[in-house]
Amino acid sequence: MKASSPKIQRRHLSGVFLLNKPLGISSNAALQRVRWLYRAQKAGHTGALDPLASGLLPVCLGEATKFSHYLLDSVKRYQTTVFLGHSTTTGDVEGEVLLEKAVPELSEALIQDTLAQFIGDIQQVPPMYSALKKEGRPLYELARKGIEIEREARPITILAIEFLSFTENSITLDITCSKGTYIRVLGEDIAKALGTYGHLTYLHRIKTGHFDLIPSYTIEYLESLSEAERDALLLPAYAPVDHFPKVQVPEGRAEYFSRGMESNIEHEAAEQVLVFDGEKCLGLAEITDKKRLVPKRVLNL
Repeated sequence: MKASSPKIQRRHLSGVFLLNKPLGISSNAALQRVRWLYRAQKAGHTGALDPLASGLLPVCLGEATKFSHYLLDSVKRYQTTVFLGHSTTTGDVEGEVLLEKAVPELSEALIQDTLAQFIGDIQQVPPMYSALKKEGRPLYELARKGIEIEREARPITILAIEFLSFTENSITLDITCSKGTYIRVLGEDIAKALGTYGHLTYLHRIKTGHFDLIPSYTIEYLESLSEAERDALLLPAYAPVDHFPKVQVPEGRAEYFSRGMESNIEHEAAEQVLVFDGEKCLGLAEITDKKRLVPKRVLNL
C-alpha cells in the first residue's frame, strides 16, 4: 500500500503577493500554487486573468482577503496586441477563425484618430466567452455549446489608450481602464472601427489599483526561495487599502476595537480609515460626525 504524503501544516499567514502570472494557467491554478508555497490557510485573488493572459495578479493571503474587493473594483492597466484581418470565436488566439476582412493601409494618424473614439465613458457588450452568469450558468459554458444569447451593454471607462507600435496587420497598445472592461472586446471594436476584424494575440496586465507589476515575482522565483525569503516578499494585509487615511486607536481601546466595539475619538468625520495600535493594523473603521470610531472590518493578525 502506497504511503500517503504528510499533510501540509497550513499557517495563519496574512499578506499580499504581487504575482506575475504566466501564460497557460488559470488564475485559480496560479492562486492555489502560491497558497501552497506559502502554506496559507486562506487565499483569494483580485480579478481573474484568462489563461492566455499574463501579468499582475495580486494574491491576498489570510486576513488580506478582507480587502480584496477593493482591488476588484480598481483601475487596471494592460499592454495588448490586436492582430488584424480576422476575428475568432473567443476574441483571442484560442478560438477558431470567425470573420475575415482585408486590413486597410494603416498609418499612425489613422490609428490615433480611431483610438480617440474609445477614450472616456463608453458602452461595452460582454463577450460570450466570459464568466458572467445567465440564470446561474457562466456564459462560457453556453458558448462552448455554440449557444449565443443576447447580452446587455455595460458602462465602462477607458481612461487612456497609448499607441505603442504597429505593423501592416497588428497594433500594440497600452490601455488604462475601469473594472469590468473586456480588453478582448475592446480589441475587436477597435479593429471594426479601423474597417476590419481582429483578435488579441497578447494581453499582459501591468497595474492593478496602486500596485505595479514586478516582473521577477514569478511562481518559479517563489519556488526557488526559502520560506523566510518568501515571507519577506509579502506586503502587509492592509496593502490593498494602504492609501486610506490612518489613525491610532484611542489609548486603552485596542481590545475593544478588535471585538467590534465603538469608541470616542478626537478626529474629524471620515468614511474609511485604517486603525492602528502602534505599528499593528487593527482594521478598517468609519469615524462619524459625532466623533465615534465604528469598526467596519476587524483584522485578526
